[in-house]
Amino acid sequence: MSILAEKSLDRPVMNKYETLFHRHPSNPILTGKDWPYSMNSVFNAGATLLPDGSTLLLCRVEDRRGLSHLCVARSANGVDGWQIDREPTFLPDVERFPEELWGVEDPRITYMPELQQYAVAYTSYSRGGPGVSLALTKDFRVFERLGVVMSPDDKDAALLPRRINGSWALIHRPMTPLGAHIWISYSPDLRHWGNHKLMLEARRGAWWDANKIGMSPPPIETSRGWLMIYHGVRRTPSSSIYRLGLALFDLEQPEKCLIRGDSWMFAPEAEYERHGDVQDVVFPCGYTVATDGDTINLYYGAADSSIALEHGSIRSLLAWLDANGHSEQAHDRRQRQS
Repeated sequence: MSILAEKSLDRPVMNKYETLFHRHPSNPILTGKDWPYSMNSVFNAGATLLPDGSTLLLCRVEDRRGLSHLCVARSANGVDGWQIDREPTFLPDVERFPEELWGVEDPRITYMPELQQYAVAYTSYSRGGPGVSLALTKDFRVFERLGVVMSPDDKDAALLPRRINGSWALIHRPMTPLGAHIWISYSPDLRHWGNHKLMLEARRGAWWDANKIGMSPPPIETSRGWLMIYHGVRRTPSSSIYRLGLALFDLEQPEKCLIRGDSWMFAPEAEYERHGDVQDVVFPCGYTVATDGDTINLYYGAADSSIALEHGSIRSLLAWLDANGHSEQAHDRRQRQS
């Protein structure tokens, strides 16, 4: 293939804007007014389908002190009729896990068939900053905490549902002096982690995802690879804007990026996304896939103040990547030659 035949990152994208996710008309589907006890706001929920076909959200609930805990909401259709636990489901356990001193945040749920349990990766907020902790559960009532597995400053973590070459894989986002990039680490037992590899690097300059990125919900396993929805943070003179992009990774070498989208594909536009405790934020931590195997229901935090829902198609996301993305290897090669 000639250089002219390759899609150039220097060429402006002129394709017509394509809507990949459609907001549910009932948005936001959950707010603080729905909660059975006193709190400030609810947002950034992990999601899963239960064996009976109902949807479970593990919601981040911020109290009036500013500290967060987790609370379960269940719905037969994943849209309304939510049954919310009357009390917090997962409170910080500071006596046994001091890293949870300032709260637990942003859960991401992965069902692990080998363990016949759900794994919850969440942010544990200590005096040293946010770190990554893990817990296992069969019913979202009783949890086995594994403790902190990635020390501060680290967050935006989720487990892959199966072993990769005999090891469990955890995707996470450490903060380093060189920036905030997405990494993957491996473990034989979910407790001891190593073999750390850079998975996706934040771009530099004026890009929408320059300097700071992070995984949003757990990756989606497709026949073509692990499809990741990730967030990029654009800093502006007045604030920051959280937008969503796409990347695809090799199934058996998930640290290998196959395609990365050039532009963002979802951004704060609705009133409930643009205005709240933190303006201009869309931040999904969970999704469910319908029985057709293609329709994705994405649950996201809106402006750190409510939970909203949008629908999309996995096939459409992959097709958009083909039309609006590039090979990271080709990009790296051009960068070295320039």
